[in-house]
Amino acid sequence: MIKVKSWISAARLRTLPLSVSGIIVGTSIAVKQGVFDISIFSLALATTLGLQILSNFANDYGDGVKGTDNEERVGPQRALQSGLITHKEMLGGIIITAAITLLLAVLLIYAAFGKENLVHTLLFFFLGIGAIAAAIKYTVGKFAYGYRGLGDLFVFIFFGLVAVYGSYFLYAHEWSWSILLPSISIGLLSIGVLNLNNMRDQIPDKKAGKNTLVVKLGAKKAKNYHYSLILGAMLCLVLFTVITLENMFEFLYVPFLIFLILHLKRVVENENPILLDPELKVLALSTFAVSVFFALGQLL
Repeated sequence: MIKVKSWISAARLRTLPLSVSGIIVGTSIAVKQGVFDISIFSLALATTLGLQILSNFANDYGDGVKGTDNEERVGPQRALQSGLITHKEMLGGIIITAAITLLLAVLLIYAAFGKENLVHTLLFFFLGIGAIAAAIKYTVGKFAYGYRGLGDLFVFIFFGLVAVYGSYFLYAHEWSWSILLPSISIGLLSIGVLNLNNMRDQIPDKKAGKNTLVVKLGAKKAKNYHYSLILGAMLCLVLFTVITLENMFEFLYVPFLIFLILHLKRVVENENPILLDPELKVLALSTFAVSVFFALGQLL
């Protein structure tokens, strides 16, 4: 029972709502346009959850092996750090989760394109491989990109562009440039969560040699960067709604933007990085809430 609880803790269930926000947004736009398939939706959700759990396991393993997770770390204690899961067990968990996620991705691609469109099938297959590799290589290995300040870029690509635009394309099989706006929005909010995490961990990360973008920018510039992420995300989402507006229900999510504004106010007033930890949950759940009510507005 203790092992089961340890694996559940290592999966970090609190991160899962944020990970599916892009799928919810992309799917709702597809539904509004009259293209929806329950099998694609189910497999897209499952694949995304698999990628997030894989990323969490790999992050736990990579930071644990490198010694980044130590007594100075802020936030919940990691599985390897606590000794409840061994390095070998976590590595096995990563391999199994990666294999399951790849299988789900292949099933998703087949459900979307069948045998008829080889180009799209290959494109999404390589995107799937890329997403799995990115989930693992964030902290694992000698050239882990999370230690080189590139985490923000990969989060934007896979949790923004691929999640929103990619999920829409799986249904519609066509390009639509306007959908870049909500893709950018969810991507920026997802970076915001990562940036907040890195702002909280700036001092221990710097000591451990984990050169996140926050470590490179410094505390003041990282705050300014955070403001631009959240405000840019809100602007892109509202702009998309204005451009594609058919009825006023599509503004249903707007009242929930107040949670993002209040979050920014608390970040502005913050002087102790450790106290930013609760804001991770606030920003993640606010992003999820905005995504859900954006989707409801599209459906109505």
